[in-house]
Amino acid sequence: MILVAGSANLDFVVRAPHIPSPGETVLGDDFKTYPGGKGANQAVACARAGGAKTHLLAALGADAFAAPIEASLADAGVVLHVVRAAEQATGTAFICVSAQGENAITVAPGANQSLAPAHLPALAGFSHLLLQLETPLETVAAYARAAQSQGLTVVLNAAPAQHLSAELLADVDILIVNQGELAALADGCASQDEQISRIAVPCLIVTLGQEGCVARSGQHRFVQAAFPVKVLDTTGAGDTFCGTLVAALSQGETMPDALRRASAAAALACTSLGAQSSIPTAQAVAAMLAQGKKTT
Repeated sequence: MILVAGSANLDFVVRAPHIPSPGETVLGDDFKTYPGGKGANQAVACARAGGAKTHLLAALGADAFAAPIEASLADAGVVLHVVRAAEQATGTAFICVSAQGENAITVAPGANQSLAPAHLPALAGFSHLLLQLETPLETVAAYARAAQSQGLTVVLNAAPAQHLSAELLADVDILIVNQGELAALADGCASQDEQISRIAVPCLIVTLGQEGCVARSGQHRFVQAAFPVKVLDTTGAGDTFCGTLVAALSQGETMPDALRRASAAAALACTSLGAQSSIPTAQAVAAMLAQGKKTT
């Protein structure tokens, strides 16, 4: 079983010709709401990847925004451990998606900020704990420490970027970052290779958008090319990668095979609107893998 602990938001998404510059007003083309939040997105991706029962620990408000999030998680088969924060609103994210599929996101954490160390459920039976940084950092650190002490594989998606202590990194088995997050963690290193070498974790995976991803696992390095798709919306692609990767690893797949599966799922997520609504099924990913690119 996989436990994901993290954020759950309701996303307010506007499509526009381009993302506004500071002070600029842009007329949008379309507006919709979608269930989102890095924790919830990654839990849905784990569940849709198949093979492992997925649980999510998340905090929600006692408001109408919580209902579509809970419905989406239930529809994906995620077991929800909800912390009900009656005094705070459910987290929200305001997202502008450009005609090129790029996005700009502003998050109001709300109830996510109330997730505390004491809320962690019993870890017996779980093989992996997947964390992100949209909940309090002290809570993330406490969960990682508890999971590490009980023999779980701790996976941290260090997003959004912020400073991480050596103590937290010591409890992380697999760290997943994008290029900006990598640069923030390896401050002062000029090249990507130097940045990757500097981070003291057993396994480091860097997602590179249209360039695919690279991974350092022990003494081994792997490169996975991106799967070519027509991009409609990149929202949730990184979360899809993280959730699918952990699901694959929990089923005993090798790192190269897990990277390939996660990359295919992330590519497919870019072809539909929304975060959780765009996460592909295991069958769709398998079809893409049948004609896709290998890891080197």
